[in-house]
Amino acid sequence: MKAILYLEDGSIYEGKGFGKIGTTFGELVFNTSMTGYQEILTDPSYAGQVINMTYPLIGNYGVNKIENESSKVHAKGFIVKNISTNPSNYMSENGIDEMLKSMDIVGIYGVDTRSITKKIRNSGVLKCVISNEGLSIDEVKELLKYEIKDDWMKDVSTKEVIHISGDGPKVALVDFGVKANIVNNLKIRGCDITIFPYNASFEDIMSINPSGVLLSNGPGDPKEVKEAIETAKKLIPNIPILGICLGHQILALAVGGDTYKMKYGHRGGNHGVYDIERDKSYITSQNHGYAVDPESIKDKDMIVTHINLNDNTVEGMKHKYLPVFSVQFHPEGAPGPEDSSYIFDKFISVLKEG
Repeated sequence: MKAILYLEDGSIYEGKGFGKIGTTFGELVFNTSMTGYQEILTDPSYAGQVINMTYPLIGNYGVNKIENESSKVHAKGFIVKNISTNPSNYMSENGIDEMLKSMDIVGIYGVDTRSITKKIRNSGVLKCVISNEGLSIDEVKELLKYEIKDDWMKDVSTKEVIHISGDGPKVALVDFGVKANIVNNLKIRGCDITIFPYNASFEDIMSINPSGVLLSNGPGDPKEVKEAIETAKKLIPNIPILGICLGHQILALAVGGDTYKMKYGHRGGNHGVYDIERDKSYITSQNHGYAVDPESIKDKDMIVTHINLNDNTVEGMKHKYLPVFSVQFHPEGAPGPEDSSYIFDKFISVLKEG
């Protein structure tokens, strides 16, 4: 079936549709990962976004139930150069087309994804529409009048408290769109985990007498989750904290720092990060469109611990006096390298010392 991709700058790309027959609207971003399309699609941090994959062949090893980072696809749409209709892998249970159909996600392939990526790099993230149901250009244009919401973390967060038993440190995990492999990294380290909704209060969290708190990744603008910022302000002087991705940004705002929207963000499994304290560089998995302003935290008792080797943006920070630290990248990988999983070990060590 024919499909079109329409960008807010007026660009039109014609290709073929796959996945759900329909029309979708969202923020256009690109991801440079060569593998891991299933984890990317099911990462809650992509809520509200249309993902353009730079790698030209997607779907060649199929999909399975094990690799999901959540229970469903959170992205609004999927753009690829070519899709594989004959996946080959011993773990494969289905194809990418069938996965998108089952999750009601609209896709387009057969378009110039390099050209789309260059547009995003030059212009920044854009609103876009994918339609594979025969809509006219004028009908598609109408959809671009809608604004893109920035508080997706409120949609993807758990709606109830979830407990996962363990024999180790008791961790309160505040869910802004947590990936399954962040939870798994705590589980394999023996943690007793309680997962709280994004708007859990200080009293809610402390009621379980946790050893520490993990503020998770998630989609959207960190300034939109004011409840969590206020809760983090109360948590900081009282308990060890690890922030990951959105959680890192929330910590910055909680200490009085600032965040800003990046031109096109970091999304992929090949981002170099320098750990200043270890004097080592790591290749990391990343997915974020906002960053911490380094100048805003200089007089807030926070020290920058990691920097991005491509653009020098803040990739990690710690409190000068308290057991509070955070990273912008994803130490769990999934997809991508697990070189930086030592972040979880550091967190557990801090909890055991406490």
